[in-house]
Amino acid sequence: MQPIQHQMMGYDRAITMFSPDGRLLQVEYAKKTVRLGNTAIGMVCKDGVLLVADKRIVDRLVVPEAIEKIFKIDDHIMATAAGIISDARVLVEQGQLKAQQHRVTYDYPIDVVSIVKNICDIKQICTQSGGLRPFGVSLLIAGVDEGGRKGLFETDPTGIYYQYKASVIGEGETEIEEILHKEYKDTMSIEEGLKLCIKALKRVLNQNFNAERIDAAYIKEEEKVMKKVKKEKLKKLL
Repeated sequence: MQPIQHQMMGYDRAITMFSPDGRLLQVEYAKKTVRLGNTAIGMVCKDGVLLVADKRIVDRLVVPEAIEKIFKIDDHIMATAAGIISDARVLVEQGQLKAQQHRVTYDYPIDVVSIVKNICDIKQICTQSGGLRPFGVSLLIAGVDEGGRKGLFETDPTGIYYQYKASVIGEGETEIEEILHKEYKDTMSIEEGLKLCIKALKRVLNQNFNAERIDAAYIKEEEKVMKKVKKEKLKKLL
């Protein structure tokens, strides 16, 4: 048995090496990293888009406000992540750069899907280049385009992306996905969506859950500007 295990181990030494059954093992390990990450939920609501993330504060001496889990890419686009957050920060900064270049060049805000494709292109390069490792992070990217079209996209470490009405990544993904399948409706307002997200997080995190752990932000369809949900409001909802 041991010789077989040793033989199989060789296929995860390099990102460019396929295993005999056609898998890139380093990419699969990156996906496992995402499943261990902090929980993040995204939703498309009737009046805008919403992101809610668990800050996962591990030390009571940490300043909760200093932990940022939802990032602004442009006024009308935001993102959150599960996995290695330092990897996410690099990808978000690339998205911010792309958004600003687009504004300067065309004097017009970039579409959400263009940002998603740009970030996924960077991720994909790291699945076929020697000497690199895959980004160990999945992103939820949400925004409202200039025409009022709302979008929520999930990207995974391979560079694949999908558009969703509601999605969850990170720890507790399976349980929260069940709740979303049962209770999410596309006629929900941002307020109703926020209540559902908090309810789902509370069910998964149990006693460890409080307002300090939540980072939440939304973009309303008519305003097209990212706004953070205030702590006082989160405490009321809890």
